[in-house]
Amino acid sequence: MQIAFAAPLWLWSGKGAWHFITLPHDDSAIIRMAVPRRGWGSVRVRARIGETQWTTSIFPDTKNGAYLLPVKAEVRKAERLVVGEEIAVTVSLDL
Repeated sequence: MQIAFAAPLWLWSGKGAWHFITLPHDDSAIIRMAVPRRGWGSVRVRARIGETQWTTSIFPDTKNGAYLLPVKAEVRKAERLVVGEEIAVTVSLDL
């Protein structure tokens, strides 16, 4: 299963400097119903932004009902990403 979308990069306001992109609600609902989950409801994925591809997990955000894609510093630097910028993302689920 592959999902392509665009959404803004945002910085979590809690402890640490975690950066995320929120997956669309419709796609998150499909993932929640169709894909086996791991600890904390996470799902293994391959993510791609620009020329950078990496393996990670997406995590459910129970407050807004969507999954969150963490974007590590290495990816942000390689793709010159800025908080608030709309980012084109492709997420492939490891089924």
